[in-house]
Amino acid sequence: MRTRRHEPSPLPGWARRGRSGWAHVGGERPAFAEEPTKGRESVWDYPRPPLLVGDERLVVVRSGQHEIARSVRSIRMLETASPPTFYLPEADIDMSRLVRVEGVSRCEWKGEAHYYDVVSSPAQRIERAAWGYVSPFAPYEALTGYVSFYPAVLECTVDDERVRPQPGGFYGGWVTSDVCGPFKGEPGTGHW
Repeated sequence: MRTRRHEPSPLPGWARRGRSGWAHVGGERPAFAEEPTKGRESVWDYPRPPLLVGDERLVVVRSGQHEIARSVRSIRMLETASPPTFYLPEADIDMSRLVRVEGVSRCEWKGEAHYYDVVSSPAQRIERAAWGYVSPFAPYEALTGYVSFYPAVLECTVDDERVRPQPGGFYGGWVTSDVCGPFKGEPGTGHW
């Protein structure tokens, strides 16, 4: 009798479980979602699995008086219920101000994220203010060599508009006037 070889799944179990748990996948906007007006996007129209979209608007990240990044080559990650997360290429970031730190978090779509402290002066270090992916899952390999920043602890702007942080502290979405929610991260939204 011939035995069949079992080929391992390309995704770890934690990622498969995470992907299977979502009720909202962007196919239909729920009744509680805001209706977007002209020129605005509803985060409830974003897909799950998420979509990567290039963005040529000017994105600037500052810590106090220090400019950390400036780019017109960002990638927005669009995922159901979350405001876009802007990722900037390392070539447009002052990487001398980022210090990689221990620990990771896991995204069922992108894989394991690593974190950076942002050091704007010898006396000012903002812990875990940025993150990126060394080996993102397919089809998110385009995020290799890109970093995102938490607008709750840094000044982030998109075309001179100050970004507001996604609610909840953990999530890294960038809330601007061109998106409407409600957004994942508010109390009672963990299952979104």
